[in-house]
Amino acid sequence: MVPDEVECLRLLRQHEVPPNVIEHSRVVLRVARVLCRELNSRGERMNPALVEAACLLHDIAKVSSFRTGENHSLAGARLLRELGFVEVAEIVRQHVVLDPETNRAGITEAVLVHYADKRVKHDAVVSLEERFRDLKDRYGKTPEARRWIQSLESQSRSVEERIFRKIARSPEDLPGADGRDLS
Repeated sequence: MVPDEVECLRLLRQHEVPPNVIEHSRVVLRVARVLCRELNSRGERMNPALVEAACLLHDIAKVSSFRTGENHSLAGARLLRELGFVEVAEIVRQHVVLDPETNRAGITEAVLVHYADKRVKHDAVVSLEERFRDLKDRYGKTPEARRWIQSLESQSRSVEERIFRKIARSPEDLPGADGRDLS
């Protein structure tokens, strides 16, 4: 079962996701739609509806996790599994860190959502460099946290290389970067 956009937005409101997080998710969706369309036109076989739902719902537990101290990707995945959205839940679970086997499996819906999220800082499309600079500033308070973020950055750079090897764009040409239109 994959919820459509209307159902996703209803779920976000129901779970009191604030407008700024919803806007972030909408921009992640716009990035992922462009990449999904291009990748599928070059032979990938991703499910656009699954990508869209996972993009919209990837941070459904972000704010509530600040209160509970839970990992927001795991909390969001648990919530979505309970609602019967098992495929979406699996992607949401991996939107921060990809499982090693997923990362090796080629470009999947989970890989695409992970990457699209890493290219959006708040509601702006940015480079991986800028996104990870922000993550290091906000969350890299300890040597362990900085090492973890560095490892995540390496994973995301590897994903970026794999995606852009398949399409006729460079990461800098991604729509939405530098204020360009995301269509």
